[in-house]
Amino acid sequence: MSELTDPVIDPPGSLSIDRADRAPAAVLALNGDLDLGTAPKLTAAVAETVSGKPSVLVLDLTGVDFLASAGLTVLLAACREAPEGTEVRIVASGRATLRPIQLTGLEQSLPLYRTLEEALAGK
Repeated sequence: MSELTDPVIDPPGSLSIDRADRAPAAVLALNGDLDLGTAPKLTAAVAETVSGKPSVLVLDLTGVDFLASAGLTVLLAACREAPEGTEVRIVASGRATLRPIQLTGLEQSLPLYRTLEEALAGK
């Protein structure tokens, strides 16, 4: 007779955020899932970063595997609530990030760039 065990449940998505200062920009590189469970982590990281009043804040979504509506809400809030003198730029080119942005019509509301280099240059 075999012993019954609890089924293995995948842990909820995780998100890591690495900060790099590349004058005059502060860059937050995200890796993982940006969803309801991880959105507060990004909100806190953005708030901490903009408290230093960088002239540019780049949110690099290149490493994001999943972007949910809660993540889109944080991106919009970051753009709308950035302090005066801080310009927010978002790097999104992969299907996991660009598709939800396009499906919701937010490509007109978010300052999108295809690469980190383009975002840093503002082109």
